[in-house]
Amino acid sequence: MVQQVTPENTIEVIYPQSDGQPMADNTEQFAWIVKIKENLEILFASQADVFIAGDLFWYPVQGNPNIKQAPDTMVVFGRPKGKRGSYLQWEEDNIPPQVVFEILSPGNTLKEMTKKLQFYQRYGVEEYYIYDPAKNDLNGLLRSGDSFEVIEEMNGWVSPRLGVRFTLTPDTLEIFSTSGQKFLSPVEIDQLREQERQRAEQERQAKEAALQELQQERDRYQELLAKLKAQGIDTDNL
Repeated sequence: MVQQVTPENTIEVIYPQSDGQPMADNTEQFAWIVKIKENLEILFASQADVFIAGDLFWYPVQGNPNIKQAPDTMVVFGRPKGKRGSYLQWEEDNIPPQVVFEILSPGNTLKEMTKKLQFYQRYGVEEYYIYDPAKNDLNGLLRSGDSFEVIEEMNGWVSPRLGVRFTLTPDTLEIFSTSGQKFLSPVEIDQLREQERQRAEQERQAKEAALQELQQERDRYQELLAKLKAQGIDTDNL
């Protein structure tokens, strides 16, 4: 009989959830990361199997914590929403993020961006979008087989996975949802919410004033009937 020996000490692999580096290098880069991530959250809020994250470590290979990236924004179709300290692909039905966004800052180097491109290409990303706010320059890559192909015209491009449309104006990038709603900053969303609240309040006040006016008309009518009856006038046929 062969006895199977189990090691007493198993080395646990640690997958760090942070590298100690800031999420963004400047306010504009951070604002774009938040705008894209949060608007995608809104867009897919009703779909329980779409996971969206910003600046979250993605580990595609079990047992090797050195192979990782933290996309500025990533979208994973086929995985449930919820809290995660990192995206451990082997615990997520081995589904890689299908769409990633990177927002450039002056601190990004060509070497760094080349490594990211190679990583996303190797580990299964389908759509890769890179936006440089300082230059108002948007680039996109689409998977073809085992490699990426450059999307030649990004102005007006519609993401196959997300359904969003990219529009480059002379000054900035605009992103539109499938319903035509433009991606907005949290401040702009709050302003719209306040405008809607004020509009609803105005409608409520107008409705209330109309009801009050109607009630006053009824009261005046009843008053008139009472006066006529007091004078002995038959009001039954009025």
